[in-house]
Amino acid sequence: MDAKSITVRGAREHNLRDVTLTLPHDKLICFTGVSGSGKSSFAFDTLFAEGQRRYIESLSAYARQFLGQLPKPDVDLITGLSPSISIQQQSSGWNPRSTVGTVTQIHDFLRVLFARVGTQHCPSCDQPITAQTREQIVARILAMGDKNRIVVLAPVVRGQKGEFRDLFADMLKRGFARARVDGQVVRLSDDPMLDRNIRHDIEIVIDRLTLSRSNRSRLHDAVEQGLALGDGAIIVSSSQSDTDAALKKRSKTDELLLSAKYACPRCDRSFEPPSPQMFSFNSPAGMCSSCDGLGERFDFDSDLLVPDPRKSFLNLAIEPMRTRIGRWRRHTYRGVADAVGFDLTAPWKKLPKKARHALLFGTGDLHITYTWRTRGGEFKHGGTFEGIVADLRAKYRKAKSGMVRAYYEKYMRRRNCDQCDGARLNPQARAVVVGRKTLPEVSHLTIGQAARFFSELKLNEVEQFIAEEVLKEINNRLEFLVNVGLHYLTLDRTAPTLSGGESQRIRLASQIGAGLVGVLYILDEPSIGLHAKDNARLLASLERLRDAGNTVIVVEHDEDTMRAADLIVDFGPGPGVRGGEVVACGSLAEVMKNPRSLTGRYLTGKEEIAIPKNRRPIGKKPTRISKRKSTARSRTKTR
Repeated sequence: MDAKSITVRGAREHNLRDVTLTLPHDKLICFTGVSGSGKSSFAFDTLFAEGQRRYIESLSAYARQFLGQLPKPDVDLITGLSPSISIQQQSSGWNPRSTVGTVTQIHDFLRVLFARVGTQHCPSCDQPITAQTREQIVARILAMGDKNRIVVLAPVVRGQKGEFRDLFADMLKRGFARARVDGQVVRLSDDPMLDRNIRHDIEIVIDRLTLSRSNRSRLHDAVEQGLALGDGAIIVSSSQSDTDAALKKRSKTDELLLSAKYACPRCDRSFEPPSPQMFSFNSPAGMCSSCDGLGERFDFDSDLLVPDPRKSFLNLAIEPMRTRIGRWRRHTYRGVADAVGFDLTAPWKKLPKKARHALLFGTGDLHITYTWRTRGGEFKHGGTFEGIVADLRAKYRKAKSGMVRAYYEKYMRRRNCDQCDGARLNPQARAVVVGRKTLPEVSHLTIGQAARFFSELKLNEVEQFIAEEVLKEINNRLEFLVNVGLHYLTLDRTAPTLSGGESQRIRLASQIGAGLVGVLYILDEPSIGLHAKDNARLLASLERLRDAGNTVIVVEHDEDTMRAADLIVDFGPGPGVRGGEVVACGSLAEVMKNPRSLTGRYLTGKEEIAIPKNRRPIGKKPTRISKRKSTARSRTKTR
């Protein structure tokens, strides 16, 4: 037995009839033959199945209990089999979070690129974010007002798993007494016990003081110490007392994040330091809070909510409101109409856009004064208005009956998220720029456009040094995708929308980029749906995979693939029970000379599929046969 080849003896899987075959390593091999002749049974159900079975058997007993046992193919002997990878025509999966960028790992490198060399901008005013000095930070805290009690905290851990016992012990030795862990204040002397499998946020309490001019030096020392401990960032929280309960985690509006590195001078806003997690729509640190990183929401649609725009709002123009509007709800809507300035009795189609938006989606932070009139006089109260859609969302979430949920779903539609407009990322991540483009803008480019963008990207000397290896990986993967004819796909194209051939070529490009050596690759008709020039690029990619030291087996009917192959194996002579044999095996010339090979006769031109003499004229529609006539014809034939 030759160690430089794969030897198979007595393969009887499916319709195979004791097939014995020797395949050389490090060659491009084409399995061909009529459909159903057994080529896929030999390639996938024999070679690949045995390779997977051997791999699972090499694992520990503990791992095998989760994977299960694979059946042994019906074959007498297989030797020289190397680790095998199958790339079949099937979808990449139905996970809506998977995109072309994530499947090919390009998005992972983009996250690193934007985190390390990206220029941050303020999401509110679009100004570049610059570093704040210590004096500016102290002045910002003093602006909170005299006699205001504050707590200065230093964030030392952000969303990391672990017990952090060494950190607590070190902080205790350095003189710190308290820390805020996941929103709860703990004493370091109590040796806090944390779950190592859960992500934690830890902030060390630096000082608690009352703002005044006499405490300016103390505040300056606390800020300096906090910035050194928190890697350039501190959190300032207002506190009414010295109790630990007053230090509990507050909302972001009640706390002030100040950074010596990332802050907007115009808006007086500080930001978290950029990290690769901040640019991931699968991470809580980067995903849009409204759509949870999906880019779209199944929500109520304004067009479906108002089927008859001739009705007025009080006449139930918004159909799922269903019941008559009572006095209490009416006085609420009148308060909204008075604040925004429109007439509730006017037809919906004549209301201004601002009025319709206010009724459906609320008035935001606008304070509205409502007037409740009774016989005894008027009673006024104030508040905000969330809108009809917010009320419908709450009813839909609380509905337990399937019929009720189905009723509300009639007025819902899947559409882009209102907050991120389909970009999936939070505002801070969407405001980082590399080469005048944000990450969502780069992801929206086609692969061909992205390849040109990164090849022409100009960075300064320091940025080029930082991003050199990252850009190399990005350009290589984009080049592989272009070579397999996928230049038209966008990086943010979701995986469930890809065809089987596109998914197969994406996985092929990923394997080429992985740089593996000594692997058996088995592909199932990768040329389906490709243009002739794209097919040539695909063959060049397969040859590159072979030249790297891999064995490539392609189940294919394509003539160009057969001519480019080092070895052709023709299965036949017919399909099903008339197949299951190797009728020819060898080089292109040997297969063409073999009289038993149907494929060889077509390759030599001895047999061909004749072009029809009569063709339907271009633009002429085919005649349609009614169901009644076709049924009558079938009955006539039956008789």
